[in-house]
Amino acid sequence: MSMSPPSNEKSDATVEHPHHAHHHKSNMDAGTRAIANANAKLSNPLHGIPHDRLMADVEIFAQERGLTHLLSELKKGALVAQGSTCHNRLDILSDGEKRILTEEVTHKWRQTPTLYYMVLMSSLAAAVQGMDEAVINGAQIIYPTQFGIGDSNSKFRSSSLHRCCAIISCWMTHPLNHYLGRKKTIFITCMISFLTCIWSGLTNTWWHLFIARFFLGFGIGPKSATVPVYTAECSPAPIRGALVMMWQMWTAFGIALGDLVDLTFYFIPDTLGVTGLNWRLMLSSAGFPGLIVCLQVLFAPESPRWLISKGRYEDAFNELCRLRISRVQAARDLYYIHVFLEAENEMKKGRNRVVEMFTIPRNRHAAVASWIVMFGQQFCGVNVIAYYSSNIFLASGFTQVSALASSLVFGALNWLFTFPAVFAIDTYGRRNLLLLTFPCMAICLLITGFSFWSTSETGRVAGVSIGIYLFAIFYSPGEGPVPFTYSAEAFPLYIRDVGMSFATATTWFWNFVLSITWPSLILAFKPQGAFGWYAAWCCIMWMLILLFVRETKGKTLEELDQVFAVPLGTHAAYGLRQIPYGFKKFVLFQNPVPEQLYQLESESEVLSAGGDEKVRREVEDLEKANV
Repeated sequence: MSMSPPSNEKSDATVEHPHHAHHHKSNMDAGTRAIANANAKLSNPLHGIPHDRLMADVEIFAQERGLTHLLSELKKGALVAQGSTCHNRLDILSDGEKRILTEEVTHKWRQTPTLYYMVLMSSLAAAVQGMDEAVINGAQIIYPTQFGIGDSNSKFRSSSLHRCCAIISCWMTHPLNHYLGRKKTIFITCMISFLTCIWSGLTNTWWHLFIARFFLGFGIGPKSATVPVYTAECSPAPIRGALVMMWQMWTAFGIALGDLVDLTFYFIPDTLGVTGLNWRLMLSSAGFPGLIVCLQVLFAPESPRWLISKGRYEDAFNELCRLRISRVQAARDLYYIHVFLEAENEMKKGRNRVVEMFTIPRNRHAAVASWIVMFGQQFCGVNVIAYYSSNIFLASGFTQVSALASSLVFGALNWLFTFPAVFAIDTYGRRNLLLLTFPCMAICLLITGFSFWSTSETGRVAGVSIGIYLFAIFYSPGEGPVPFTYSAEAFPLYIRDVGMSFATATTWFWNFVLSITWPSLILAFKPQGAFGWYAAWCCIMWMLILLFVRETKGKTLEELDQVFAVPLGTHAAYGLRQIPYGFKKFVLFQNPVPEQLYQLESESEVLSAGGDEKVRREVEDLEKANV
């Protein structure tokens, strides 16, 4: 049974069922139609193809890509890719293969050790930037005195990293990934991070520290754009959000570890010939997670989607076999990715990829949504606290040691409360987490700012602490993990590197803006007005997310082509209709029926009469021949 679009919304276009010719190019045409004509009804481009045509397409695909020795697996994989639940009706699959395909849904966390190793190892690279955010927070209350510079000047010079990321290094992501691949890009950037962190600890003047941290940006920028994409491209759809958000979890871990390092190294005295040993050790320590990644990343699998984009189909299949439990899953993913990549090739108009990111509606919608969540990650005010929490606590009445200890509590809460998001992000969705947490963050910022009006030092300290700690609790499962997860999966493969460069450049640019404007903002408007400013932005971001950010949970990276093809006005109207729904449900405690914007067409029979038995015989013959 085919579901119709929402009754109260007229679709601007309809999804056609593709009818393939015998040549594999028909797959490309079908995928192109699905992308170009997609609206709120999502359709599998392989759906409804007679098995004879599908098998002919697979045979031609195998011949052209040099995969004839994998033809039996590819035929099974293509049939499974034709429908997410049809595998139970395929006699050609063994009972073990059917069980594995069923457990993808019922036991979605049952994955290969290689997948988890790859995710944890690569995401550890995020600890570098997390630690750097924290150690500069502690070091900047120490080194300005040694360098003889003002406090505001020290903030300006420590922000050189952000300028490099926003203006130069993030835009190097595409050429690095294009020529080197995901793994080697991560290796090079982590090595740069390690060396420049050591360099930072060896400086003796403010301008030398400025240069060292500027070059650190060449390690941080491309790495922050590559790792989430690498994880997204290797992960299965049901848990992709949870695995990609490991980037944020390890960033938060790095912040907590950096705060602990600050507190520990603060008490280290100078030695003979070394002045400022404490802050030097703080800055240098941030590079060691990058060294750990360098020692392991080359043993991890390469992104199958990147390999396919380079025409290395057999290498992609071998890597998928490392990442998936069964060869049938690997063959299914290989063929499904191929179909959509061919469709994306048809979607290209031959112009500059940066131009196509904004001129093609599907790409523009992804760019707008990614810009919103990345901008929101900064203008929710989190890095004001991450960079200046020690100074904020000092201003509210803490001693230096107490301020560093309180910053450690903030970092620990930021890390601990990312754990609920591991399970919530693929259950409740990226968009819903943001809509839930932004109003709460606004309230927390107001509590923090208004506490400075207290005439009691005890009350002021308590209010500031409560506001900042509650902010960390609400930030960590929402605007913390979502932006990098969302941006890594939003763009089609052919512009994914450029799109992620744009997204990460956005967050680093506004990170830079926050880092240099906060001292002036707090001086001009006092803490009450400064925190109120970012509370107002949290409210603005809530509305922008409601109107323009699409939900991406539970869909393959290829299916997202259709999600982002939904017209912008259609989605904005849907978002406005959610306001009365939310009022009825959460204020009036009624039980209104939710509107579903994205609806997958229900699967009908994917095999023609007698087709299953015919395919089974063909596969058995091929397996015997291979033996």
